[in-house]
Amino acid sequence: MILMTGGTGLNGRMTISEFARERHPVRVLVRSLAKASEAGLDRTPGVELVEGDMARPESLCAALDRVERVLMISSATPDMVETQCRFIDTCRRARVRHVVKFSGAESGIGYDPAKFRFTRMHEEIEDHLEGSGLAWTHIRPSQFMQVYLREVPDIAAKGVLRLPFADIELSPVDIGDIAKVSFRLLRDGGHEGESLDMTGPEALTMEKIAARISAAIGREIRYVAISPEERRRSLLANGVSVGFADALDEQTAERLKRPAARVYLGTHTVFGVRPTTFAEFAQRHADDFRGGPAA
Repeated sequence: MILMTGGTGLNGRMTISEFARERHPVRVLVRSLAKASEAGLDRTPGVELVEGDMARPESLCAALDRVERVLMISSATPDMVETQCRFIDTCRRARVRHVVKFSGAESGIGYDPAKFRFTRMHEEIEDHLEGSGLAWTHIRPSQFMQVYLREVPDIAAKGVLRLPFADIELSPVDIGDIAKVSFRLLRDGGHEGESLDMTGPEALTMEKIAARISAAIGREIRYVAISPEERRRSLLANGVSVGFADALDEQTAERLKRPAARVYLGTHTVFGVRPTTFAEFAQRHADDFRGGPAA
C-alpha cells in the first residue's frame, strides 16, 4: 500500500496523474474530502481518498493502515517543520517502512541553503527523518518550470517577463518529470538512504526563457530585469504575505550571488525519465502563456 500526502497541490496532483496513467492504485491523504472532490481527485481511477491531517496523529489511523511507503508533501508554511516531523513520528508508530520526502533542500543547485528559510526547514525535516529509524529517500528538485506560469499576466498583456534575476542562469525542472520519478520510486521501492537531486536539462538565463516562450506562442516576449524591491512591492500588492515575500527575497539574494546553475540529470537517467526541455514545456503550455482560459 502506497500513501501520498499533499494530493491537492500541483506536485501531488501531477504525481497522482502518473499513478492513474500507469493504472496503479494509490491512497491519498486529504484534509478535506470536499476540496479533493473540487480538484477531481474523487474521479481519478485507482485513487482512494482518506480524510485526515498530517499534524493530528489521531486522524491518521485509517490513512496509514497497511501502508508500506509514503510520499510526504506539504505546503511551505511556517509550521512545515512541526507538521512533517510529527507526521514522520506517526509513520514510525504505524510501522510504515519507507518515507519518501519531497524536499526543497539544496545540493549545490543555485544558492546557500543556510540563507533561505524554507531550505533550512527542509534540511531540519530531513535530519529528523534520517534519525527516525525509518527507511528514507529525499527527492530534491531545483526550480520548477511551472513557476513561470505565475508570470502569465505580464506575458499575455504586456509581452514581458519581469523578474529580479539579472543575467543569472537557472536550471528549472518540469514537475511532470519529478512525478514520473516519484511514481517509479514509490512503485518499485529501493534507493533507501539516498538524496535524489533533479534539475532540468539546460542552464538558462531569463532572456533564453523569454525566447523559448516567444517561440512557443509566436509572439515576442522580452525579459525585463527588475529589482528585488520592485518585485516585493508587486507581491505584497497582490496579497502575498510578508513572510513569504521575505523568503523570496532571501532566495533571490542568494541566487544573484551564484550566477551559474548546475545541470544534473543523474536521477532522470536512473529512473529512465527523458528530461523535458523548457522549449517543450513552453509549447505544451502555449495557450496558458497566451492568457487562455486555463491560465
